[in-house]
Amino acid sequence: MKAIVVTDQAAGTAGMTLTERPEPPASINDVIVQIHASGFVPTEMEWPSTWTDRAGRDKTPSIPGHELAGVVTALGYGTTGLSIGQRVFGLADWHRDGTLAEYVAIEARNLAPLPGDVDFTVGASLPISGLTAWQGLFQHGRLQSGQTVLAHGAAGAVGTMVTQLAREAGAYVIGTGRAADREKALDFGAHEFVDLENDALKDVGRVDLVFDVIGGDVQKRSAALIKAGGTLVSIVGPVEARPADGLAVDFVVEVDRAELGEIVQRVRDGRLRTNIGDIASLDDAVGALNPTTRRRGKTVIRVRP
Repeated sequence: MKAIVVTDQAAGTAGMTLTERPEPPASINDVIVQIHASGFVPTEMEWPSTWTDRAGRDKTPSIPGHELAGVVTALGYGTTGLSIGQRVFGLADWHRDGTLAEYVAIEARNLAPLPGDVDFTVGASLPISGLTAWQGLFQHGRLQSGQTVLAHGAAGAVGTMVTQLAREAGAYVIGTGRAADREKALDFGAHEFVDLENDALKDVGRVDLVFDVIGGDVQKRSAALIKAGGTLVSIVGPVEARPADGLAVDFVVEVDRAELGEIVQRVRDGRLRTNIGDIASLDDAVGALNPTTRRRGKTVIRVRP
């Protein structure tokens, strides 16, 4: 099968190559998915799991990418809940070979049915961004209607999901980003927008929840804005700044079939829009994943036409 592989951590995405790899076998509780589309997060190049297995052993050449949408072609021993020919989408295990390939072996529990009226490219754009927003807001942030959310990176793949889900839940959403992101953030539902380069974050006032995708000084300044009993939720590693009278949570997204179902249903009925920036073929994936200009939105690789 064709696959994108990486071998050099220092080279990052610039070290990607398109090559031939053996098709993966299906282990116990696995399925084999013929991948139609794959999403990619550039920070994968910084994750230890891209380069080593769970025992810390070098696993290169490895196949990056973890978001997928495709069709089940084989079932491993003991696999239940899915069938051959079924359309699925989901999130591959961090430590196993990923989804920038024509086939992937993945545990059945990491997949959810993809309705026939949802395009594969849309399905592949949802798992990381959608689950990250869902879990950060509702599981870790305990968001309630009437609260105020400060959503950093509001024009990005995660930020647009955060904005839409929070607004649907009845929250008042203040998005942040660069000046060029203002129109997009507002279009995806932010009530207000703060230009982090030119506006004073302190003028935002007090908020119930900060969804942090930036870290550093922005995280520290944001922590000071949280109301008593509020929460700072971060996806950029250990939280350095903690609210004076609130919670600070950092988390790694986990697969949840029921939550994937909630997310894709919202896409189907128009309550949730995806934020896809570019779509490229597998043959053109190396170039698409090494852009020369700043990209907004998720890059999706269409593996099959």
